[in-house]
Amino acid sequence: MSSRPRASLGRILHDLGSTVLDVAASPGDLDAEVTGVHIYDPLDELLVPPGGIVLAVGIHRAEDIGALLRSAGQAAGIVVKVPVDVDELVRAAVAETGVAVLGLTRAASWAQVAALLRSLLAEGELAEPGEEPHGDLFSLANALCALLDAPVTIEDRSSRVLAYSGRQDEADAGRIETVLGRQVPERYQRMLDERGLLKELYQSREPVYMELPGDLTNRTAIVVRSGDEILGSIWAAVHEPLTEQRHRALADAAKVVALRLLRERAGADTQRRLRADLLSTVLAGGSGAAEAAGRLGVATQRLCVLAAQLTDTPEADPARGESDRQRFCDALALHVATIHPKAAAALVGSVAYAVLPITSGDGDGGADEEARAVRIAQDFLARVGPRHPANIGVGRLAASLGQVARSRADADRALRVLRARGTSGEAAGYTTVHFESLLLQVADVASAEEQTPTGPYQRLLAHDQEHGSELVATLRAYLDAFGDVNLASARVHVHANTFRYRLKRLVEISGLDLADPDARLTVTLQMRIFGP
Repeated sequence: MSSRPRASLGRILHDLGSTVLDVAASPGDLDAEVTGVHIYDPLDELLVPPGGIVLAVGIHRAEDIGALLRSAGQAAGIVVKVPVDVDELVRAAVAETGVAVLGLTRAASWAQVAALLRSLLAEGELAEPGEEPHGDLFSLANALCALLDAPVTIEDRSSRVLAYSGRQDEADAGRIETVLGRQVPERYQRMLDERGLLKELYQSREPVYMELPGDLTNRTAIVVRSGDEILGSIWAAVHEPLTEQRHRALADAAKVVALRLLRERAGADTQRRLRADLLSTVLAGGSGAAEAAGRLGVATQRLCVLAAQLTDTPEADPARGESDRQRFCDALALHVATIHPKAAAALVGSVAYAVLPITSGDGDGGADEEARAVRIAQDFLARVGPRHPANIGVGRLAASLGQVARSRADADRALRVLRARGTSGEAAGYTTVHFESLLLQVADVASAEEQTPTGPYQRLLAHDQEHGSELVATLRAYLDAFGDVNLASARVHVHANTFRYRLKRLVEISGLDLADPDARLTVTLQMRIFGP
């Protein structure tokens, strides 16, 4: 079996192109293997494993670049926003340490470049520059660029950029924005749709030439198909229609890309199923948890489980719903990986679970660490925002793998409470919703045993059903307002005297003693357990 090609620094720069990253100072060749992406924080100790790329956020001056180079250990390179201040001291530090200095275009955000680099490393099939293409999408994009003499992007069905060629700076600002964001901006998709160009493209099996307005470079595009299924599309930024020879080359390339996308989809599905199976084993605990955790590379102590679920997946389109859930899970996996390298996430059913190691803090043990996990979950929800409205339940701290199953159950229960509340975009720790969760569990038992309301509450429900009255709503408002008639009457939008009359009637009909605290507790719990 042949070994997998290394993700070298030179190969990554070749794939990204000078549009995003360029070499500011090099120790010579760029064949250093890249193993991961790390963000520099001046307040933290810099621990970079061999082959790491360091994103030097906030570093500008030459003396700071030199100091970072000497403290970066065996890193493959450091990334600084352009213009990069390179002087003789920096060049000397590069030569001494063997760490390259790369310049990042100012148009890119640090989040974008981190995602780009991680996605390239995740490809796992990078070749060295100058070698024969290994069949990956970036090699195909670069080969097409050479054939068509035009910068090329390969996109999926949702206009997400899967790969792109070099020479993207020869296109327009829209193309550069697309490459940096790995997604065609919505305004460009809307423009193409309004002009009928997308409809023409999806109805054709041949390349379609598109004349675009303003300072946008024209495009020639073709849909990538497998039979009648649309897998994606290929876009070339051109100034004029392709020649017949290049037209045929693009049509033939679409078939090659289709095969590649089908293989990648099959491989991705297999990997995702494997990760889901392994994470399910970890979450269940038991004898196989340690081995599964080792294969996933997750920590085994001081863990919190996060259970995340989308709140608006389209029921009419199961395929889109599954795609949205998988993208949401991928985003969660990336988020927790930036928090801790030994975190893991996978989609199990409709819920995305994450196992997140929580380092010991200075607070009150588990409660403090659960709160920190909730803040991490809230930060993630704020980042995905309206694109992925969701809720996240957070379990209690698990001191070992043996307690992970309990943390997972906690997270599920907290998530269920948020779902029962009808909220979206919320995160909650189990300890903060403990009693609500217990009430839901009691309701489950009552439902399973076919138990029904009894006593005063049952009599009020029967009266409301028979006469169309609102005595249950009156009682609920009264109890929620702690017996404040004026507040309760305002909540149900009736006059205080009318409310008092209804209150008197419900006491007469039900026999409920509102002066008895036990009676009030009993009817309140029945309302929560059985509902209206």
